[in-house]
Amino acid sequence: MRVPISWLREYVDVAPDATAEDVLASFVSVGFEEEDIHRFEITGPVVVGQVVSIEPEPQKNGKTINWCQVDVGAENGGVRGIVCGAHNFVVGDKVVVTLPGAVLPGPFPIAARKTYGHVSDGMIASARELGLGDEHDGIIVLSSLGLDPEVGTDAIALLHLDDFAVDVNVTPDRGYAFSLRGLAREYSHATGAAFRDPAERDFAELQPGTGFEISVDDRAPIRGAVGATEFVARVVRGVDPSRPTPPWMIARLSLAGMRSLGVLIDITNYVMLELGNPIHGYDLDKLQGGITVRRAREGERMTTLDGQERALHIEDLLITDGSGPIGLAGVMGGGTTEMGADTRNVLIEAATFDPITIARSARRHKLPSEASRRFERGVDPLIPFVAARRVADLMVELAGGTLTDEGGALFAEVEIAGIDLPRGFTQGVVGVDYTDEEIVAALEMIGAEVTDAEGGWFVIPPSWRRDLTDKWTLVEEVARIHGLDRIPSILPIPPSGRGYTALQRGRRRVADALAAAGFVETPSFPFTTEEHNDLHGSASGAHLPSIRLANALDGQAPFLRRSLVPGLLQTAHRNISRGLVDLALFEVGSVFTPEEGVEYGTDVVPPLGQRPSDETLAELNASIPPQPRLVSALLTGNITSRQPGRAAEHVDLADALDAVRAIAVAAGVEIEVTQTQRAALHPGRAGALVVAGEQIGYVGELHPQVSADADLPGRAYVLELDLDRALTLAGHRVVAESLSTFPAATQDVSLVVDAAVPASEVRAALIEGAGDLLESARLVDDYRGEGLGDGQKSLSFALRFRAADRTLTAAEASEAKMAGVAVAAERVGASIRD
Repeated sequence: MRVPISWLREYVDVAPDATAEDVLASFVSVGFEEEDIHRFEITGPVVVGQVVSIEPEPQKNGKTINWCQVDVGAENGGVRGIVCGAHNFVVGDKVVVTLPGAVLPGPFPIAARKTYGHVSDGMIASARELGLGDEHDGIIVLSSLGLDPEVGTDAIALLHLDDFAVDVNVTPDRGYAFSLRGLAREYSHATGAAFRDPAERDFAELQPGTGFEISVDDRAPIRGAVGATEFVARVVRGVDPSRPTPPWMIARLSLAGMRSLGVLIDITNYVMLELGNPIHGYDLDKLQGGITVRRAREGERMTTLDGQERALHIEDLLITDGSGPIGLAGVMGGGTTEMGADTRNVLIEAATFDPITIARSARRHKLPSEASRRFERGVDPLIPFVAARRVADLMVELAGGTLTDEGGALFAEVEIAGIDLPRGFTQGVVGVDYTDEEIVAALEMIGAEVTDAEGGWFVIPPSWRRDLTDKWTLVEEVARIHGLDRIPSILPIPPSGRGYTALQRGRRRVADALAAAGFVETPSFPFTTEEHNDLHGSASGAHLPSIRLANALDGQAPFLRRSLVPGLLQTAHRNISRGLVDLALFEVGSVFTPEEGVEYGTDVVPPLGQRPSDETLAELNASIPPQPRLVSALLTGNITSRQPGRAAEHVDLADALDAVRAIAVAAGVEIEVTQTQRAALHPGRAGALVVAGEQIGYVGELHPQVSADADLPGRAYVLELDLDRALTLAGHRVVAESLSTFPAATQDVSLVVDAAVPASEVRAALIEGAGDLLESARLVDDYRGEGLGDGQKSLSFALRFRAADRTLTAAEASEAKMAGVAVAAERVGASIRD
């Protein structure tokens, strides 16, 4: 919101020597953000001149210029010769002359220069050249503005070009600050200066009269809120739209970011900026009958002021007369009843519209306007009567109209809910020991009514503060008014037992462990194809149910993912195409696993303005599929780059298994790897990840065809597991075992088994048979070849034994080893290799 300082001074005392920076600092102190400073960027000499003579001179290019003699006053050099290309003035007219040395917006310095065979000693200025509007077809003739100043008068002061405006950012909850009235009040809060409310008028003079029929017929209110709760109409007859808008109004509108569009429209815009209530004016003679406010009908259309024909939605709120729609309420008027050069009688409309209705219409039709910005944030429901009268008064004063007794009004009782503010609550929230007097003074300063109540105060917020809805918002106002700098810079102490949940801490540990192991986290979009869901979400590659998006960002990937691997493959492909071929990637994220035969989705759309009921929340939660969090990793390329004295080492399955072990340690679980088969993995190079007897994921080498389809140049290895399930199986506490002070006894054993027997089954049998003395059993070799029978393999394990209370003898270690061999022989037919 831009605030011209001369305008601000009408409603609040601003120090005469206050700079733009001073004013902005005052607004910042009460919670606004500074945006910019706007000036006309003009320096003199710019003076009033009178045309003495005009000599038209046709040029070879077909253009005719005027060689003018202009009297700028004896103190400014008397009569000067000036070349001018405009033709909208005559001898005797008083104009704005920029003399050599002046600088216009641009910057555009003025100097005496030779042009068209003459030395032009200055320039006669147009409105656009002075920054007063877009008009550039002709120069400013001061009589057209109703001015007849002395020759030589300073035109900068005359046209109020010495004014400036500060620009502050108004947040959506503070709609009252979209007006000079609101910001003047805030400046008063910041500085203590006296505030003069422009809305304070005798109630009797605000009555609009009678005789004009107005009705509201809202048969489909949004969330039960009627589209228009207040509608005031006043009639001014005999206006003259050709009268000039006074320079002070043009200057203020320009600084506020609005261009002059003629006196009648300028007046409505001026009052909107002044009071915050958008105003609309109709050409009364073009209206057919009274006005009805209603919702649009199916298939209805209208043409708005911008000349666009618009298809209306049944939620749109319309202003209608006997001919049909004449305005899109709160957004933009219609073209059939707009005020123009032939308007003589005006119907003034000031209303209060439902914010949600206006916001939806403005977005639906892509028509953000100054009016909709205010209505969608909420205007003061007590201001329309004042705004309508203010517009009428200005039309009488500036456009020569006559205010009649014709008019009409519809209004509803304004009910403002009171708020209980407990004594001591403000101090507890803010951390400042405000006195009771300070709290009451702050609330009364913003316009609230404060009465004593048991244990505190009962506060009725002012009508223009729709954002004050509870005791916390009142506390914020007290802190704001008394200065945010009083709040101590002390970090609060969080209550014990708060912070991350066990699952959140576990996910962070796993992500940190993978990052520490050299992996790079690469989050991806959760969108994929149905084929990828089937391939990577199912062990067999069979079809699985997937959630299809109704409005997908990418039409080629319209399904929500069941696996993180497709996203890692896309990331790997993108990096390899850019020359980064050695990759270790991971992602922790949610997947979507709908169950077969279950219908997901709901038609329930809870309103945005209130918290849904527990039943509605339960229905919404039941309408979405399970979304477990997985962790997935991908490796490809070299794990160690080539370097002097050492060849490059390509990643292999052992590196993927190391990542699994890192995840297991961070999650606090033991993960067993057993052989398995998956459609997306290389046959014989796939492992199932098992925790406490439950399969929670897999690891292995990608199938060569899958790698080729992803444009990966070599072998790639992936792992994926249900991280939430792993952390749940781990429990909430990980207990570290005590370190034994006794030495370990190590032995090796090589067992011959059928080639089809998984090494994990052999290891499990050894561990079970060896008992508590066995501390570690690690596979160190898998031999297949000479010395073994067909279809056999030899598995070698490194065993470590340790007792908690003594040093083991070799015999004890051997006895435990042979007990393990016996169990392996019984379960899988293992025998000790000779």
